[in-house]
Amino acid sequence: MPELPAPIRVALVDDQQLVRSGLGMLINSQPDLDVVAEAGNGIEAIQALGVTTADVVLMDVRMPGMDGIEATRRILEQAAAQPAGSQRADIKIVVLTTFDLDEYALAAIQAGASGFLLKDAPPEELLEAIRTVYRGDAVIAPSTTRRLLDHVAPLLRTQTPEQGEHAAAVETLTNREREVFQLIAQGKSNPEIAAGLFLSEATVKTHVGHILAKLGARDRVQVVVIAYETGVVAPGT
Repeated sequence: MPELPAPIRVALVDDQQLVRSGLGMLINSQPDLDVVAEAGNGIEAIQALGVTTADVVLMDVRMPGMDGIEATRRILEQAAAQPAGSQRADIKIVVLTTFDLDEYALAAIQAGASGFLLKDAPPEELLEAIRTVYRGDAVIAPSTTRRLLDHVAPLLRTQTPEQGEHAAAVETLTNREREVFQLIAQGKSNPEIAAGLFLSEATVKTHVGHILAKLGARDRVQVVVIAYETGVVAPGT
């Protein structure tokens, strides 16, 4: 029999023990997922992830001591400082929030989170979100992410030096890369982009890699934010 791949390692960060226990039972019920660390606030999360390697972190937003936004920022700063190829360099963070379309979700994405989920999301949606973020081939719950970004689009369009840099970077994309860029911004996955443009998934992955590099984006969520910032995607489209 072929050897099964190692489970996706998940860390849970929430100040409510009951929430962590419920999430832990759900995640550990899946053969391809494994909870490797738990923490009750941002400081504990940083300490735990200093000694345990996780692939995906489910991060609560509102916690005492250090909230999920600051913890996300610091964890990803530490990941960015890791040597290329290090397992710790590829950590992904999904923010859990009880509020749809709130400023916390936007702040989390700007801090580098790979997406956000509502705490009352159906169990299968949460489990699939972990797998999606780990694979890196789509944006979590694109409809929810789009609603958030539509809501805050005026803030994203304010002129900043960074926005100018992003606009200049978008101009360096080839025609094909720009097509893929627009489809990523619409929340399309690699298979969907491949089908829409009549390309192989391998070719789409290559284009996505070039787009991330040219835009200086950590992941697809940042690509979506840049698309809004630069007007490539307009609210409601």
